[in-house]
Amino acid sequence: MELTIIGPWGGYPKVNEASAGYLLQHEGYHLLIDCGSGVLAKLQNFIEPEKLDGVIISHYHADHIADIGVLQHARLIQGFLGKKMGNLPIYAHDLNAQEFKVLTYKEVTKGIPYHPGEVLQVGPFSITFQKTNHPVECYAMRFEAGGRSMVYTADTAFKEELVSFAQNANLLLCECNFYGEQNGANAGHMTSFDAGKLASRANVKRLVLTHLPHYGRLEQLEEEAATLFNGPILLAQSGLTLKP
Repeated sequence: MELTIIGPWGGYPKVNEASAGYLLQHEGYHLLIDCGSGVLAKLQNFIEPEKLDGVIISHYHADHIADIGVLQHARLIQGFLGKKMGNLPIYAHDLNAQEFKVLTYKEVTKGIPYHPGEVLQVGPFSITFQKTNHPVECYAMRFEAGGRSMVYTADTAFKEELVSFAQNANLLLCECNFYGEQNGANAGHMTSFDAGKLASRANVKRLVLTHLPHYGRLEQLEEEAATLFNGPILLAQSGLTLKP
């Protein structure tokens, strides 16, 4: 598996950057995880939109889906220009019928519901789900392929069930929208201390902090998480590529 950070920001993208978007690749399969604002512009540094094999969405907040329409039109235009491509599957929960309906567009993309109690097989990836604590229905995801595992928390306050869900993962891609002494629970987000605690209790091999705040000294997030987790910690940044 290879993970590339497309966008690490929560809420909205910083200048010339992107909010939530992550490219996960294995055995020639290209899966985009979330598709927030600015993702399509940054994604093209690594792969052409028409070469994606699948997209999976954690929830329907704009910083995770804003560029779905842009992706659809990119593929539509490339089709007009003569490129042959299939109907791109976009996997998401269908508990918000209005938002789910938008994922299907002409013969360009097709919304496919995932069912949180079941294992979803997408290309080489086996994906399991854990409902998170967030103001809207949202799901953390565990990706397994080639004997390796990566857990993406999506957006969530700390939740005890995430400990077993992330157990022994090679990489934990963990949201970290608040600093240690803040309280992110009411907003449905984690602090740096929450991220460190989750990584430690889940015994993960490596922690990557993402969905970052737009203020403060970001290195402080690493420092605070490190008081609870003694493994490698990285701040997500666009273009960072890792092998889980």
